[in-house]
Amino acid sequence: MNECYQLEEVFETLDRLTTSELRARSFRLRPSSISLHHPLVQAGLKLGLTTYGSPTSSDQALMPFPTLKIGPGDSARSHSADEFIYIHELADGLHCYRQLLQTLFDSTHEQR
Repeated sequence: MNECYQLEEVFETLDRLTTSELRARSFRLRPSSISLHHPLVQAGLKLGLTTYGSPTSSDQALMPFPTLKIGPGDSARSHSADEFIYIHELADGLHCYRQLLQTLFDSTHEQR
């Protein structure tokens, strides 16, 4: 599922179109999204960052507002049995966060 559909509506459609008995385990975890026009996304794009749809779940699934997942390291290593991050990736992440926040700050003050 993605953010374009409501979980309940998809469930109801599948239930209506099948002869099997369907039971949802939960509707608690929701897909998340953020507009490409959101100021934080725009700040990241100004820095040359690229967008990426994460295949992993996180606490974002519990947040009923636009969210952005960003972090250092290789996404392919996350949520695996041997997950790790290099020290230089942490340093790069801190630098990226600072740049992102500064760019966001600068762009919001330019608009005033």
